[in-house]
Amino acid sequence: MLIKTRGIVLNYMRYRETSIIARIYTEQLGLQSYVVNGVRKAKPPGRIALFQPLTLLDLVAYTSRSGGLTRLSEYRCAEPFRTLPYDVRKSSVALFLSEITGRVLQEEEKNEPLFGFLHDSILAFDRQQEGFENFALVFLLGLSQYLGFGPETGEQITSQVAFAAAATIGPGSTGPVALRFQEFEEHFDALLRDPGAATIPNGRVRRELLDVLIRYYQLHVEHLGDVRSLAVLSEVLAEL
Repeated sequence: MLIKTRGIVLNYMRYRETSIIARIYTEQLGLQSYVVNGVRKAKPPGRIALFQPLTLLDLVAYTSRSGGLTRLSEYRCAEPFRTLPYDVRKSSVALFLSEITGRVLQEEEKNEPLFGFLHDSILAFDRQQEGFENFALVFLLGLSQYLGFGPETGEQITSQVAFAAAATIGPGSTGPVALRFQEFEEHFDALLRDPGAATIPNGRVRRELLDVLIRYYQLHVEHLGDVRSLAVLSEVLAEL
């Protein structure tokens, strides 16, 4: 059976000589993995570019009642990006967010509100010419709402992370750790209240906020683990 759906590319891995297995979050079927044949051939060139992180696609896909790996019958770019592949800052953010999203989205079922959030956020990010320095923070805060652990205040984030850090370090260390994290409450509150108006002082603080937010995710998402692309993004954020 064939189904038409929109999809968001999360990542892919090489498969045999010229094919890939692409993990795509779809509007109609949730998270799916598809074999895409011949996409790594030299001719016609450029088709592999359609499976870069966060690319928005229109798909015609085979489905199976038993689930598992299926194939794409047709695919095309649904919304050509204007800036995302050509701006190293934006492409670094896209790589980071695709890694996070690929780990936290596991459901193979339809979730139109979540798909709409992802689709609209990616498109808005691509079209932003300036003022996108805080996008990764705003995106992760928004995504957490759809995952069921979205915070209402900055204090919810910092207190949970501080408590976990204190438990790891051991007795007698709670005060300094908690005080350090409490410095970020005001910034998280601003991002939750009015993302467009929130002001983060510099790249260093932005990196620290992102690190705290990743720790918050790790408390709520089992087996999230270390985020490999965070190091690259941290270097980029230092320049923003």
